[in-house]
Amino acid sequence: MAAALLQHALAVEPGPLQGCRVVSAGVVARAGDAVTPHSVAALRKVGLDIAGHRSRPLTQAMMDGALAVLCMTEGHREMIRLRADPVPRHLYLFREFIEATPEREIGDPFGGPAPLYEAVRDEMVEAIPGLVRRLRELAG
Repeated sequence: MAAALLQHALAVEPGPLQGCRVVSAGVVARAGDAVTPHSVAALRKVGLDIAGHRSRPLTQAMMDGALAVLCMTEGHREMIRLRADPVPRHLYLFREFIEATPEREIGDPFGGPAPLYEAVRDEMVEAIPGLVRRLRELAG
């Protein structure tokens, strides 16, 4: 969900961010798993279609070529710090750039009810403006 929301936001950005490709990968993901129906439904409600998305594990090559690597939780960020060589220079939490909120992590809704997926979607949407501002700084 995060990748689709961020890609959608970047598509209307002027300059180099408009052409940025957002890649979704997980620190414990298996290759080829389908996205959950609740994820599909949560994004359809905001006009995005992720039905064809398939999971993939995060690789060093992905990190090496990234403008930034974004994590949902501190645990994910720590796993990357322990495994990556080199550790990505720009390794952030997705919600790290929201000024007025103490909650920086986004929980995994997997296995939860549809309203939980929608709440997680909304947490991601809330993070997009600050995240885009930071990506502008990095790309500029």
